[in-house]
Amino acid sequence: MAAPLAKSNVVIFFISMSLVLTLALGVYASNRLLTHWLLVRGLENAFQPFEQSAQELLQALVQEQQSPSRPELSGLRLSKPEQDRSEIASEMLRDFKGALQEGIGSSPVLDATVILAAPDGTYRFLSPETAATSWFQKGYLESRNTLANALKALAANDTFAAFPDMNWQGSFGRNAVLAYSPGKGDTTLPGILVLANQSQLLASLSPLIWTISAAIGGLCLISICFAAILLWMRFHDQVKTNRNIQFLAHHDALTGLPNRAVFNARLTEALRLAQAKASNIGVMLIDVDKFKEINDTHGHGIGDVFLQIVGERLKAVFGNHLVARLSGDEFAVLLTTVSDPARMTRLATDMIAATKAPCLIEGKDIKISLSIGLARATDGSWRSSRLLHCADLALYRAKHSGRSTFAWYTPNLDADAQKRKEVENGLIKALKFDQFKLVYQPQYALRDGSMRGYEALIRWDHPDKGTIRPDIFIPVAEDTGLIEEIGNWVLNHACLEAAMWEDKSRKVAVNVSPAQFVAGETQNRVAQALQNSHLDPKRLEIEITESLLISNTDAVIETLRQIHSMGVSIAMDDFGTGYSSLSYLSLFPFDKIKIDKAFIQNLGKDASTDAIVTSIVGLGRSLDVQITAEGVETEEQAILLSAAGCDLVQGYMFGKPDSVARHEANYPVFPHNTSGGYWFPQERKHGRNSPKITLAPKLAQYATLVSAPSVPSAKAIKNGSSD
Repeated sequence: MAAPLAKSNVVIFFISMSLVLTLALGVYASNRLLTHWLLVRGLENAFQPFEQSAQELLQALVQEQQSPSRPELSGLRLSKPEQDRSEIASEMLRDFKGALQEGIGSSPVLDATVILAAPDGTYRFLSPETAATSWFQKGYLESRNTLANALKALAANDTFAAFPDMNWQGSFGRNAVLAYSPGKGDTTLPGILVLANQSQLLASLSPLIWTISAAIGGLCLISICFAAILLWMRFHDQVKTNRNIQFLAHHDALTGLPNRAVFNARLTEALRLAQAKASNIGVMLIDVDKFKEINDTHGHGIGDVFLQIVGERLKAVFGNHLVARLSGDEFAVLLTTVSDPARMTRLATDMIAATKAPCLIEGKDIKISLSIGLARATDGSWRSSRLLHCADLALYRAKHSGRSTFAWYTPNLDADAQKRKEVENGLIKALKFDQFKLVYQPQYALRDGSMRGYEALIRWDHPDKGTIRPDIFIPVAEDTGLIEEIGNWVLNHACLEAAMWEDKSRKVAVNVSPAQFVAGETQNRVAQALQNSHLDPKRLEIEITESLLISNTDAVIETLRQIHSMGVSIAMDDFGTGYSSLSYLSLFPFDKIKIDKAFIQNLGKDASTDAIVTSIVGLGRSLDVQITAEGVETEEQAILLSAAGCDLVQGYMFGKPDSVARHEANYPVFPHNTSGGYWFPQERKHGRNSPKITLAPKLAQYATLVSAPSVPSAKAIKNGSSD
C-alpha cells in the first residue's frame, strides 16, 4: 500500500512544480513584454515627432531619383553617373541624421539608411554607403528578427514603427531599429531605417522595471511558498497517515503490542533459525481469566484500560522478549534467548506474581487473573502452528486447573484434546438425532417426609458408549457454545414432561448455566417453554449459581425479575461456595437457597461446617426462604439437617436420578410424619434399624429449640431411643 502512495505523491509533486514553473515563466514573460512595450512607447515618443521630416526626406529622394539627368559635355554619355545621385541621397540622409541627433539626446542615432522594400520580401538600398544587413553582423543587434520586423513594417507601408532589439530569451540589446515609411500605399516608395541606441531609455525605465520585477518575483515567491506549504501539509499528513497505517497493520491499536501477523512471522523465522542453529525456542499463551465479566460488570471502557495494564505488566516481566496480543483477551510471548524449562517456569511464576499487585481503575480495584500455557520446540521438526497448538492445549489445562496458574504442554494433552473433539462432534450429532434424555432426582420435605418435586438432570445416551455423565460433556458444551442449545432442550423437555405428570403438585427444577443465560433473552425462552407445554408457572423452578450474578448484575437481576413475575420460582444453587452470596441475597428475593453438597458431606464431622449449615438455615428462616440440602446420602446427615430445621433434601438416600415413574412407584420412601415438629424416621420402610447418631452441640441445641413436645429430644436421639 505504501508504493502506490509514494507514486501518487511523486506525481503530485511534479505536477505542482510544473505549475509553479509555468507560473514563473508566465511572470517572466509578462515582465519582458511589459519592458518591450515600455521601450516601444518610449521610442515612439522620442522619434515619432520626426515623422514629417522623414516624409519630406523620402519625397525629396524620390524626386531626385525621378528628375531627368543632365547630359555630359564630353563623350557620348547622356546621363550623370549613378554615384552622383547616391552622394545626393547620402548627403540628405546625413542631414536627417543630424536633425535626429540634435532633437533626441537620450537615444543617439548610430546609423540610418534608405531602403526600398517590396511586399515579396526583396529590398534594395538607395544609399549604398551603408547596409542595414551589416548591423547584425557587426554586433549592433542581438536578434535578426529585429531587422526583419522593421523590413516587414516598411513593406506594409506603416508610417512609423519602433522595434527594440530583444532576443528569444527576453534579453534586450543596446540598440533599436526605427522604420519610417511614406505610408501612401505605394510599395515602390522607399523608406528609412534608423539604428538608435536604447541604452539610456532602458536605464531610465530600469527602476520601474525592477519594481515590477520585484513585485512579480515576490508574487512568485509567495506562490511558491504557498504551494510548498500545501505540499508539505499534504505530504506530512500522508506520511503520518502512512505510518499509522503501517503501525496498525503490524500492531494492536489498543495496547500498542505487535499483532498476530507479526507474532506468526517472527515465530516462523525463529523456528527457522533454531533449526539452523540446533537451538530451542519457547512460547507462552496467556489468557485473561473472566475478562467478559469485567467488561459486563465495569463497562468496555474500563475493560480497555484493564487490557492496557495487562499489556504493560507483560512487557515489564518479559523485558526484551516479543510480547504480542493475538485476540481480545489472549496474549503470546516468544522466548528465543530463554527457552530452558527452568527459566521459562520462573518467568511464568514471575508473571503470576505480577498479577497480585493492585489494579486500580477509576477507583475500582480489579483483580488480574491470568492463565498461562507453555510449550517448547525441541527440534527442527516443529512448525509454528504445531507449537501454538501445544501452547493452547497447555493453556486449556491451566484454565481447567483453577485459573491464575500456568501449565506445561505434555503429550497426553493431545489425547485429551482428541477426546474433547470427539465429545464435541458427538454433541452435535446428539442434538441432531435427539440422543439426550432427562432423569429426575426427588426432593423431600423434612417436616413430614412428603415429596415436593424433582430436579431435572440431563443424560446422554450415546449409541456406542452408553450413558455419558453430564460432568464429561457439559464442560465441553460450555467451551464450544453448544450449552445454550442443550439448555433450551432441557428447559423445554422438562416443562413438557412435568405437564404430563399425574400429580400436578410436583414442581420441576431446571438448572440454567451461566454460559447459557443471556440477559434479555432467557425470560423469553422460559415464557416460550411454558406456553408450549401449558405448564403452570408455579410448578417451574429455575436454579442459577452465584457466578451468574457476578457478570452484568443489573441486566441479570432485571431478567430474573421478569421470570419471577411470571410465577416461576428462582433458586440460588451451590450457596456458600462463592465470595459474596449474602450480598446477592439482598439484590434479588430468591425463593429457595440450596446448600452445596460440599458442606453436607462434612456435616457432623466438622464443627465449622455444622456452624455454617446452622447459619444458612437460620438465614433462610429470617428471610422466609426455603432451604434445600443437596447430596444427602446418610441417615446421619438427614437427622442433623432435620434437627437444624432444613426444609428440603435431595440425594442418593432419598433417590438416585431416575425416571419419574420409578420414583412415584417407590414413594413414600419413608413413613410420613403426622405428629409435627422436626421429622426423620428411625425405621426405614423396609424395617432396617437406623444407627445411633450423635448431634453436634450447636445442632443439638438448635434442634431442642425447634422441636415440638411430642418429638423426641436431642438427648433421646443421642441415646438412639424414642418414646
